[in-house]
Amino acid sequence: MRFGRLPLDEAAGAILAHSLTAAGRRLKKGAPLSAEDLAALREAGFATVTAARLGPEDISEDKAAAALAAALAPDPLAVGVSRGAPFTGRANLHALSTGVLRVDRARIDAANAVNEAITVSTLADWSRLAPRTMVATVKIIPYAAPRAAVERAAAILSGADPAAPAAGPALRCHPVRLRRASLALTHVPGMKPRLLDKGAEALTARLAALGMSVADEARTPHEVEALAEAFRAATGEMILVLGGSAPSDRRDVAPAAVEAAGGRLIRFGMPVDPGNLMFLGELDGRPVLGMPGSSRSTALSGTDWVLERLACGLEVGAADIAGMGVGGLLKEIPSRPQPRAGGAGAAEAPSVAALLLAAGASSRMQGRDKLLEEVEGEPVLRRAARALVESGVEAVIVVLRPDDAARRAALEGLEVTVVENPEAAEGMAASIRRGLSATAPQIDAVLLALADMPEVTSAHADALIAAFDPARGAAICRAADAQGRPGHPVLFGRRFFESLARLAGDEGARDILRANADFVRLVKTQGRGARLDLDTPEAWAAWRAEQTRGE
Repeated sequence: MRFGRLPLDEAAGAILAHSLTAAGRRLKKGAPLSAEDLAALREAGFATVTAARLGPEDISEDKAAAALAAALAPDPLAVGVSRGAPFTGRANLHALSTGVLRVDRARIDAANAVNEAITVSTLADWSRLAPRTMVATVKIIPYAAPRAAVERAAAILSGADPAAPAAGPALRCHPVRLRRASLALTHVPGMKPRLLDKGAEALTARLAALGMSVADEARTPHEVEALAEAFRAATGEMILVLGGSAPSDRRDVAPAAVEAAGGRLIRFGMPVDPGNLMFLGELDGRPVLGMPGSSRSTALSGTDWVLERLACGLEVGAADIAGMGVGGLLKEIPSRPQPRAGGAGAAEAPSVAALLLAAGASSRMQGRDKLLEEVEGEPVLRRAARALVESGVEAVIVVLRPDDAARRAALEGLEVTVVENPEAAEGMAASIRRGLSATAPQIDAVLLALADMPEVTSAHADALIAAFDPARGAAICRAADAQGRPGHPVLFGRRFFESLARLAGDEGARDILRANADFVRLVKTQGRGARLDLDTPEAWAAWRAEQTRGE
């Protein structure tokens, strides 16, 4: 890749390295320089510009990031990790379910050592995951990376390189596999019942955060035989034990009860604080986890590490527990989180609802309904809704006019929520307000999409979701065509929900886009789909003729 000052005569198509304003034209960093851009630079008196020009040996930043993300998760379902669409040289990977993450550090280190243009960052090995937790990100630092380096790093990450560290996934999310656990709590003379209740509540909350439930609960005197009988009667896939008195030796009551019930003790104690006085046993193929008194608190404890692995069906031995000492000082550290909120500051993929605005009157269609015009055998309304359903959004809300049976029928069989807008005559703002009011409270962003754009696909929505990054200023993401001209759909983060809810008239969200230009990130998409809407019979006829010629 050639990088540096280029004469304007040699800069056509080169990637601009720094944002500039020339002759009233805003030229953004990372965009290829067009003839119009170069004309504006000349008019402003520029003779050269700092830019990057890719060579035949290079792969563009997005293609390189996508290739490495695919090497990390070649089969997303098998490794429990989804891949986001690449944007500005970055591709993020997210957990598909609750579980724990395994990372092959040697493979990640080897890939990062191939070339300084390539970076792969992950969460720590054994990190606790919730659905949509970001587990890794690939970032190509310059605008391109050497093809040979990308191929070498991808081979290392995928295990295809025989010289790389051991084969197998470089990262994997192990999902929770156990679903029900039994609780066994003991009490000593004089112990307040509320203390037992508190312990049961804390253990139940830990299980619930893993998607597990309580199979049964036994409360017994703090005696070996009584507790052993409770173990024998337990029906859960795992047994959690919380004693009225903390054990101080493997021959104490709770550990001894495991052996008295016919089980075996695997490990007593662990080098993690809090959590030192835990124990792990096995009875009839089920793990028995002794929880120390600190487990009455919901703060992170070493027993949580063991519990998570057991819940995921992973084997935990004495050596595994003995190896938890480094990083095991959890007591009184500022970052010690309440357990099972996904970890402190875990980065998550956004939860996005798509609002498909389909309450317009088709006033320019001379009596025809433009949203029922057919594209490849289906109404364009259904085509637009299906594209959103097939994208990475969590919900699709379609806003229709009241009692519009024909448009509603066009959506039959799709996983969408239809809401009616009694104020449809007001214009687009009323439909945005109505759709926004139907979103779930946990939604992080809404994707505003129009139903008369036949070339918008699921890839448009996925590209906007991948680009959404409020922490880095991309709180609004707007689709642009291949030439960088803005269009639709547009994704708005939660901070703009109040402004969207106050919209009026038929201007849509244009005022919000103008007033918050610093937060808007244009996302280039393939072709012209982001700009093409068809409002008249003539436009539809011309488009269909063009499609026929292109077949």
